[in-house]
Amino acid sequence: MTTQVIMLNGGSSSGKSGIVRCLQAVLPDPWLAFGCDSFVDALPARMQASDEGIAFSADGEVSVGAEFRALEAAWREGIVAMARAGARVIIDEVFLGGAASQQRWQKALGPLAVLWVGVRCESAVAAGREVARGDRVQGMAASQADAVHQGVFYDLEVDTTHSESLECARSIAAHVG
Repeated sequence: MTTQVIMLNGGSSSGKSGIVRCLQAVLPDPWLAFGCDSFVDALPARMQASDEGIAFSADGEVSVGAEFRALEAAWREGIVAMARAGARVIIDEVFLGGAASQQRWQKALGPLAVLWVGVRCESAVAAGREVARGDRVQGMAASQADAVHQGVFYDLEVDTTHSESLECARSIAAHVG
């Protein structure tokens, strides 16, 4: 079956966005890219620091509320609808709930052909990238580096600790059916 969706899961600052851009460049067909960051950016400002929306603690922990979950479910269904309509889709995600997050996507994706990719990066390296970026709460990369992978299964894993985005993208592209 031809791959319809590439799901990248990794912690903050693990290199997912760079891999997505490289995948779009190396894959022969056009692929649309969607990421959890763009979803969060699309939320009303009042939900970006609230118990019902998404909140970031001083140590980098992320918590989400009921309104966030409801809108996230609608966003997820919209992306799946595009894939069902024939668009090839790359999703840049952070499975804050580990296996439970993957299960929500599995339920929504149903019978679509998905390539599940774990994007790993050593905690210290991701934390250094986080500081260099300057647009993240410090501590988020370290707290998510391993937690987002707990109980999650993958078809393929890449590690950006010592590998460039293009090298990882080429490895992923080689697995796209």
